[in-house]
Amino acid sequence: MRTLSTAMLAAIIPTILTASHAVPRLSDTPPLSQEAPQPQIAATTKPHKPRPSKPQPRHKTAVKVNLNPTLDQDLHCLALNIYHEARSEPESGQIAVARVTLNRVQSEAFPKSVCGVVKQGGNKRNRCQFSWWCDGQPDDPTEAHAWQRSLEISRRVLADEVPDPTNGALYYHTDYVKPKWSRQFQRTTRIGRHLFYRPGQKNTNTAVHSG
Repeated sequence: MRTLSTAMLAAIIPTILTASHAVPRLSDTPPLSQEAPQPQIAATTKPHKPRPSKPQPRHKTAVKVNLNPTLDQDLHCLALNIYHEARSEPESGQIAVARVTLNRVQSEAFPKSVCGVVKQGGNKRNRCQFSWWCDGQPDDPTEAHAWQRSLEISRRVLADEVPDPTNGALYYHTDYVKPKWSRQFQRTTRIGRHLFYRPGQKNTNTAVHSG
């Protein structure tokens, strides 16, 4: 029994000693920073959300022109008359329409203000002097470039910066109509698609302006 115990111990002890070498020493244990590195602070915070930028204003492609409410009434009314009556005409034709409007203001037979002349007859259909005013359609300009040109011509005419190309005309009509009243007046000139008249002896030998 003693011999057996000695033999058994001789077999067990080397095993124990061998296993003891596998136990790591404290100095062999990797530091905490190597086993589990501390995360960066930025990684633990919530991701930064950029502030929404203010929406940039979009370029407006306006269908309806924004009218300036501070415009002088005479300027506004005259520009509207040019725009609706002659915006497709050459500049000389637009000046001619503006001049007829002012010739009426200076005549005893018509109202004494530009707006009064333009709106004469009221807005009942076929009762007004200028058809656009009583045709039942919206009167606000929709073509920005044409409206700006009408305003500029109105300023020049009201400032008397351009001569009267109609020779004192008070009436006009397009060349595709022949109203009865035209027989009663003297034709003064033709500018673009418009024929111009004034009271007096009928005379068909008139100048023609092409633009």
